[in-house]
Formats: sequence, structure tokens, C-alpha cells
Amino acid sequence: MRSIASLALSFGLVQIPVKLYSATETSSDVKFNLLAPDGSRVEQQYVSKSTGERVERADMVKGYEFSQGQFVTFDRDELKAIEESPSHLVEILGFVPDKSVDPIFYDKAYFVAPDKRGAKPYSLLQDALRETQHCALARWNSKGKTHIVQIRAVEDGLVFQQLLWADEVRSLGDLHIEHVAVTQAELDLAKKIIEQGELDTYDPKQYVDTEKRRVLAAIDAKVAGKQIVAPPEETVAAGGEVIDLMEALRASLTRGKAKDPGSTQDAPLTNAAEVAPIPVKPKRSVKRAEAAPDAAPAKRARR
Repeated sequence: MRSIASLALSFGLVQIPVKLYSATETSSDVKFNLLAPDGSRVEQQYVSKSTGERVERADMVKGYEFSQGQFVTFDRDELKAIEESPSHLVEILGFVPDKSVDPIFYDKAYFVAPDKRGAKPYSLLQDALRETQHCALARWNSKGKTHIVQIRAVEDGLVFQQLLWADEVRSLGDLHIEHVAVTQAELDLAKKIIEQGELDTYDPKQYVDTEKRRVLAAIDAKVAGKQIVAPPEETVAAGGEVIDLMEALRASLTRGKAKDPGSTQDAPLTNAAEVAPIPVKPKRSVKRAEAAPDAAPAKRARR
């Protein structure tokens, strides 16, 4: 992995030099290009709503609509003046129990690794957080913005978890969900279903992105010149249908241990049953480049 920033964690009077790495990647997403009817790519343009003429990016200014149809504008220098000053220092503000941060506040995740001469204090912070079962809350200025981050210790090191601000997370209470009393018998059956499907831990490798596999299989079938056939629609019970909750719970117990959701078999996408399954990370082959012209628009996503 390539480092995206060099930072220093302020831990009391100790500064820990670290490097920041992205913990996730989106390069494996399947992306489709927008094409014109003749198969050529299209480009995005900005046009004035009043004149319909194209506006070059260099001529644009940013504006905030403070009233209907009224904007206050800022040029680049003004925007730069109000940005947060960049800093390589990540100031730890305090420590809280590691389970006290609701995952709903989790935003982007990063890995933190020690930089030169940072291994000893890095290990000290990691061990201290793990033994006390606490995490650190810190302030981080990046790209003109201030972020609150959680620094938590895992077995292999430290995770730098960017958090959402309070006003960025909606309240579940705003939905005014109706809470209905259940019987003890219903609760006991529900607990048995949970026990029956209990797993030792969450292993992400056991789950497969079936949607991605389905899309890639459809792309390969299209490149091979085969027709894509939509699977039959499932019949869904009406939302107002009354069900016998106890009978449904008892029936659930007879179905055995919960099945791995990643192993669900999807309905075939093509008329040809011989289409081979697609690996999770397929590589472009020479044969794809030699596909029929009518299949050219459907290309596998670039990595």
C-alpha cells in the first residue's frame, strides 16, 4: 500500500510519527461508461441555465444560496482564506471506552503505521489502548476541513476511523416507530432462532458479493454475444397481510442453522447454462478484445 499522508499523533507530551494508509478500496467496483448511440463516449459539460452556453471550469465561482434564487459568491482566494489551516499534527483530545462510539458515526477508515523512530511509542499506545479497552478521540485537519477521528487498537496495529459530526447523522427517533408488546413465548422462540444461527465471529471472507458476480457474469455473456434474460420476479406478500407470528417462528426453527448469505445461488442471467462462473477478481483476456462489434460498449470495469 502507498502512504497518503505523514502525520504525528500527539499522545500527552509524546508525538508519534506515523504514516496514513487507506483501509478500503473502490477500484474493484464494476463501473459502466456512458456512451452515445454510436458507441462513442460522452463527456460532461456545464452550461448556464439562463443562456444555455457552455461555461468553462476556470470561469466558475462557487456560490451559497442564502435565499430563493439569491447567492453569495466566493472566489478561490476567499475560499482558501476560510479553509482550516493544514497540519500534520493529530491532537488526541481524550479517551473513551472502545464500545462507546456508535458505528453509525463511522465514516472513512484508514490504517496507521509507525514512521521512522515511531515504533516504540506506537506500540506503547496500541498496547495501552488494548489493555484498557479504550480508544482515543482526536482532531485532524485535512484538505481544508476539520475531522473528529477515533483511534482504536486492533491486533495488528491502529485504525484511524474518521467520524461523522452529530448533525450529519439522523435520529431514529424521528421515525416514531411503534413498539408493540410481545409475549414471553414469542420471545423465547426468537431467542432459540438466534441461538440456532449463532456464529463464533464475523469472518468477511465467508461472504461473497453476489451482485458483483451477477453483473460480471452478465458482462461476460454480453461480450460472448448472448442475450441477457431477467430472472423471474419473486412474489412478495402484501405489507398489510396478517401472519401467525408463533407459527412463523416455529417454522423458522425447523429450517436449521442460518445459511451463509454469501452462498445464495442466483437465478441464471442467460439462456446459456454453460456460461462459466466468474472469479471475484477477473483479469481481462485477449479474447475479450476480439469480441463482436455489437458487444463493444459492454466493457469490464477498469482497475
